[in-house]
Amino acid sequence: MDRLDAMAMLIAAVEAGSLSKASRRLGLPLATVSRKVADLEKHLRATLLIRSAKGLELTDAGRSYVEAAKAILDQLDEAERTAAGEYTEPRGDLVVTAPTMFGRLHVLPTVTGFLDAFPEIAVDLKFTDRVTHFLDDQIDVALRIGELPDSSLVATRLGECRQVLCASPAYLASHGAPRTPDELRRHRVVSFGSVSSDGAWPFRQDGAVVTGTFRSRLSVTTIDAAIDAARAGAGLSRVLSYQVNDDVRAGRLQLVLEDFEAAPRPVHLVYAPRSQSRLPLKLRAFIDFAVPRLRERLVQAALPARA
Repeated sequence: MDRLDAMAMLIAAVEAGSLSKASRRLGLPLATVSRKVADLEKHLRATLLIRSAKGLELTDAGRSYVEAAKAILDQLDEAERTAAGEYTEPRGDLVVTAPTMFGRLHVLPTVTGFLDAFPEIAVDLKFTDRVTHFLDDQIDVALRIGELPDSSLVATRLGECRQVLCASPAYLASHGAPRTPDELRRHRVVSFGSVSSDGAWPFRQDGAVVTGTFRSRLSVTTIDAAIDAARAGAGLSRVLSYQVNDDVRAGRLQLVLEDFEAAPRPVHLVYAPRSQSRLPLKLRAFIDFAVPRLRERLVQAALPARA
């Protein structure tokens, strides 16, 4: 029996909450994962997991064994990184994730410059608008827009972006511009929700949070489609400032209700803390390279505040 392999499968099962989820995460047949865990329990002559309708629960013996197994695998991982040279020179593979549009506009140019500067590093750049999980998705570093609910992540603040409401000049000429959030209900709105139910957007008024309600006339699933629809005169849409920077500067879209904008959303570069190991040079090199450049790009992409 390969005990290290069995340890890894046991830890995967515990973190996933079930053997079947662990098998999918590892890309292995359920029978293989189940057999490896059973062989480990047989070897130790101890029950490590209790299988119930609620999922997997660790026994007292299993809890102490998993803690020790994690420490062993962490030490092995560090030894392999050291042998591979990750602590002596920046090299290896790096997985980076970012929201789709921000990634295309700002992260991709930064990464291409990084690859020129560090020829021994390869980057797997994943664009997605869902929240990725560092363990499940095997992410090294992520760009996040919005508040960070997970305080266990190490975060470097890059800046912020405004949440803006915009429409085409033609739409505003035909329907007028809303003067307060209450007037949204009388306008056409392009949203990301269902057209069959009322929507609501938070705004700020006199230091308090107020809500503007509306019934969407058009609902879309991507920000690109929302911007295209707003540009075509379909109605008002709420987006992040960097997403419509060029359109606003060129006059294709105009901002409304600027005096009532919700608080800007913070932008961070985040990575998971490394337990019992040093930060690989490839990750440190990327953070040191990307942070000042992304900060500068956010400054350049910022829309000027209303005078």
